[in-house]
Amino acid sequence: MPKREIYLLSPKALSPETIAVAFAKTSRSPESFREIAAELNDEKSAKFHEKWVVGYGHASVAEHAVLHLALENVSRVAIEAIESNRLASYTEKSTRYQKWGAGDFTVPPELDGHPLKDEFVGTVQSLFDAYARSLEPVKALATQQAPRRENESDEAYDRRIRSQYVDACRFLLPAAANANVGMTANGRVIENTLRKLLSHPLAEVRQIGEEIKREAKGEIPTLVKYAEAVPYLLESVRELSALALPPAKQTSRFCELIDYDEYGEEKILAAALYRFSGIPYTQALSAVRAAAEPVRRQWAESLLGRLTRYDIPLRELEYGTFTFDLLMDQGAYAEFKRHRMMTQTPQRLTCDLGYATPRRIVEAGFEADYRAAMDSAGEAYRKLAAFNPDVAQYVVPNGYHRRVLASFNLRTAYHFCQLRSAANAHFSIRKIAQRMAEEIRRVHPLLGEFMFVRDDESWQDVDEQYFV
Repeated sequence: MPKREIYLLSPKALSPETIAVAFAKTSRSPESFREIAAELNDEKSAKFHEKWVVGYGHASVAEHAVLHLALENVSRVAIEAIESNRLASYTEKSTRYQKWGAGDFTVPPELDGHPLKDEFVGTVQSLFDAYARSLEPVKALATQQAPRRENESDEAYDRRIRSQYVDACRFLLPAAANANVGMTANGRVIENTLRKLLSHPLAEVRQIGEEIKREAKGEIPTLVKYAEAVPYLLESVRELSALALPPAKQTSRFCELIDYDEYGEEKILAAALYRFSGIPYTQALSAVRAAAEPVRRQWAESLLGRLTRYDIPLRELEYGTFTFDLLMDQGAYAEFKRHRMMTQTPQRLTCDLGYATPRRIVEAGFEADYRAAMDSAGEAYRKLAAFNPDVAQYVVPNGYHRRVLASFNLRTAYHFCQLRSAANAHFSIRKIAQRMAEEIRRVHPLLGEFMFVRDDESWQDVDEQYFV
């Protein structure tokens, strides 16, 4: 019998396009991957991609060509567009563990030569100034509330309390603030990313698309050379924006379960029985519906009872779905958007929905300065929005609220609620995670009870302890 072999086709020796072709050819070639790769060069690989990927549309071949892109000094507004692709991997500069300098922001190209440019720059600089001035008083408060431990080094102590005071001060940072992000993606995703970026309404995002395309062409020239702006995206976004309804006032409901699968628990249990039985799904579903409550509970225990916080639940939990209408501060959304297994529909950044005020800002004696900076940003936003609502997003600070529609399954809910309700998660996102878990357990008590969510803190506790 042939000997089993597992080995790397290393990008140190082969180009990404050549690796993709070597994997693609195995569907019709009896040779080993090493032998296939030895017969290839960049020219042959390009011809293969031109014929099969571009010509015949076999785009899955491009998924074997992987790039690691480093993007530096791009605005938070642009990062949202970059990170909107579900099947890539991202790591970005954190607003929780790093501090920003006074000039670390982007001026949108649309304001070049515009009379509002000076007001935009002045407003953003005042936000950065308020942010810098808030750090010391809020840090002093944090040190009082969390004194140094015995034998704790300066470095360890600073690392422990840094997020505690930066977590509150970051509410002042505007969306124009720059960040770095690392992106790992395959050729198929990169081509789709480029189409979206090049079709974006913001000039900065389109420029980033052109720059990514130029860099990617050095490694996967055939796979990205036809990536262009998409008329469908351009025209649909333009028309839907023209149809937009006026913004509504903020409501007290920051987390509303607007839709869920009433029979989700039954479907999940039926799917689990179906997986390990030889019966049709309808028969499994009938069995679940006919079962007494103690039997259902026993099945639920078999499905989830052995789960630890380090385990991923079985995939059958994906048959139950939920849709939430959420109102959260922009800082919280920056973390929420990382959960790309959801379907998310965020509205534009706006100053029309009010802003959150962290309790530590008030207790540190910085409330008047905070509100002055936030209100000034709101005034600048309204002027900019009259010119261009997309450009106006740049001036919106993290503390302002934003609406997001999110749909996801129970398996994703397990991951999100556990991760974002943990003690080391930011308090803004903890509030959302705890409220979501409460709603999910209300409508799906049988399976919701197995979620690992902190039971020593409720969303009401977070609201009272961290917000004014």
